[in-house]
Amino acid sequence: MTTTGEISVFLVDDHSVVREGYRQLLERSSGIRVTGEAATANDAYSEFQRLQPDVVVMDISLPGASGIEAMRRMLAREPGAKVLMFSMHEEPIFATRAFQAGALGYVTKASAPDVLVEAVRSVAAGRRYISADMAQALALQSVGGGVAGLDVLSNREFEVMRLLVAGDTVATIADKLQLSAKTVANHQSAIRQKLGVETQAQLLRVAARHGISVANDVS
Repeated sequence: MTTTGEISVFLVDDHSVVREGYRQLLERSSGIRVTGEAATANDAYSEFQRLQPDVVVMDISLPGASGIEAMRRMLAREPGAKVLMFSMHEEPIFATRAFQAGALGYVTKASAPDVLVEAVRSVAAGRRYISADMAQALALQSVGGGVAGLDVLSNREFEVMRLLVAGDTVATIADKLQLSAKTVANHQSAIRQKLGVETQAQLLRVAARHGISVANDVS
């Protein structure tokens, strides 16, 4: 909490207009103050260290490394960090990965405005929060047995796969994730083996079936 007892919030989204909308929404609510903003995973990590906010509200899709990767770095430095993912992704796999990586909350951008405020208060209190639409999607996936495939990937492999299907090279991914090119190449091989694919086109098709944005359309 800030010295005034307010919940301090750090916003991470790559669109300045979107951040401004979030800021206005949250600061209209009593007891919440936005103390900082960032547009990339790297900026988010450095500003997080400086600000030490009560809650980080972060999009998954960021330029370069994702919000999940940024969260991983934050939690490695501060295990008690409270992160709420606020994302356009409505596919259950993204919420599942976010929670596995340490998020306390997941709200889709399709949710009503007051849901974000409620989620921030809940996460600030240390309680897990998930928006109703995502909770329903996860429940339906559980009942239906889910879509086999991506669950076999580790969190790091999932992150590498996300960047591969977005069109990044091994060298670019190594730079974004602060890994060696050899490590990324090893992850790439493991991903293909686990998913049973041999070519980039096959990988893109698997990604598209799971709602992950790909670099180009595949039939």
